[in-house]
Amino acid sequence: MVWLGPYPDVLLADLPDTAAGPEARYEAREAVSLAFITALQLLPPRQRAALILCDVLDFPARQAAEMLDATEQSVASALKRARATLAREAPKPDQLVAAHSPAEQELLGRLVQAFENSDVQALVALMTDDIWVRMPPLPLEYQGRELAARFFGTIAFRGGRRYRLVPTRANGQPAFGVYLLDPLTGVPHAFGLFVITLAGDRVSAVTRFDSGIFGKFGLPRTLAD
Repeated sequence: MVWLGPYPDVLLADLPDTAAGPEARYEAREAVSLAFITALQLLPPRQRAALILCDVLDFPARQAAEMLDATEQSVASALKRARATLAREAPKPDQLVAAHSPAEQELLGRLVQAFENSDVQALVALMTDDIWVRMPPLPLEYQGRELAARFFGTIAFRGGRRYRLVPTRANGQPAFGVYLLDPLTGVPHAFGLFVITLAGDRVSAVTRFDSGIFGKFGLPRTLAD
């Protein structure tokens, strides 16, 4: 499966803001969110095409059917199923935390502290019951606090691993460049980009991408002592 990568917020900032009100701004934010992109990639090809044509590009079902060489009824059916999948995956408007708000910064501060201290218990306490941990393009997904705790405790923090986190933003969401400390020199080396999805006062998803994309976010390969 080919996965789309995260997009730096600094580049999104140059796009014109045509949203007319809070609802439109929520829809615009959701259209670039990692949850939306992740859900898109989970959809079958016909459902994905119908959703992009009708809900993203705003084509009527009749025109979408012509482009897909399908009937209008089949497009409507595919669109209905795709929307149902997105409704399960995407955060609701009342679950969103305002970007750069004190509430977001407080939660992220606790997340950084728990992660840099390799404190699995404190980290899991910040998560929703149905937390997702994903590592595209690897077909590895962990859902729920118990599996997340097992992953971080036995894999991420194995052997006394320690990390440093550098804040950034991707797809309208908080993100961190994660650096693994060399056990001999103590120098932090690029490990991966974590994009964090928030739901209210909890973390609902952690999505890790390879460190090869650090350059797009202006992140160095190593950190100074």
